[in-house]
Amino acid sequence: MTQPPHILIVDDHREIRDALAKYLERNSMRATSAADAVAMDAALKAGRFDLIVLDVMMPGEDGLSVCRRLRAQGDIPILMLTALGDDTDRIVGLKVGADDYLPKPFNPRELLARIKAILRRSDRTEMAGGSLAGHRLAFDRWVLDTDRRTLTASPG
Repeated sequence: MTQPPHILIVDDHREIRDALAKYLERNSMRATSAADAVAMDAALKAGRFDLIVLDVMMPGEDGLSVCRRLRAQGDIPILMLTALGDDTDRIVGLKVGADDYLPKPFNPRELLARIKAILRRSDRTEMAGGSLAGHRLAFDRWVLDTDRRTLTASPG
């Protein structure tokens, strides 16, 4: 059975993170939140995500820099969220590698529609680890965690 899409929300405003996570979960998605780039990096090491919703204006490493870095590392889809909504800001976001850009304030239904559109265009099966996504497979003396991409000795 295919897992629902797993979305990583990276925004320094707790209210936005919490509201988006609840909304996405009510709409058959899994959601994980991170307050900044450091927390995002930890989440990315711990699990696999199908898409990142990324705020532009964050303390520490800003969203544009994060987007540029993520794009250099791989192809995970990125939807940028920001209070900066003029044409120049949107163009810069797209140029550094974002798949889409949504200015704040936004309608949550539009965000959901954009996420679904990006996931349709992306190779979600490959991003999520194919049919093995979300599994821990035990064999012989080993356990393979397909999300974390780790192989460990089984206990006992």
